[in-house]
Amino acid sequence: MAKLMIVDDSNFMRATLRKALEAAGHEIVAEADNGEDAVAFYAKHRPDCTTMDIVMPNGNGIEALTKIIDFDPDARVVIITALGHEPMIRKALAAGAMSFVIKPAEEDEILEAVDSALMGM
Repeated sequence: MAKLMIVDDSNFMRATLRKALEAAGHEIVAEADNGEDAVAFYAKHRPDCTTMDIVMPNGNGIEALTKIIDFDPDARVVIITALGHEPMIRKALAAGAMSFVIKPAEEDEILEAVDSALMGM
């Protein structure tokens, strides 16, 4: 069982991700609804993998990802966002994201991305 953190400003999306990830046997150790809290909660909880939205208040997902990677270069972060245009995908991957999933995403696609990140792929 992996320890995960969910970062998304949508309560509905956090609840949806929590349900799917817990059903797959993962433990959710933290949830954040903005980039600033994401960085603080990552440092406190040190999750095995983090799901991260991009468009959020108080520091977007790319900014939070960059700070998390600066803190822990081995951090495993999967971007899950509705912003699917190519430059944003390249920016997230260049900043250190393990993979990128476009909302709305199938549960299987999200679980596959998280499992791949956990395996270091």
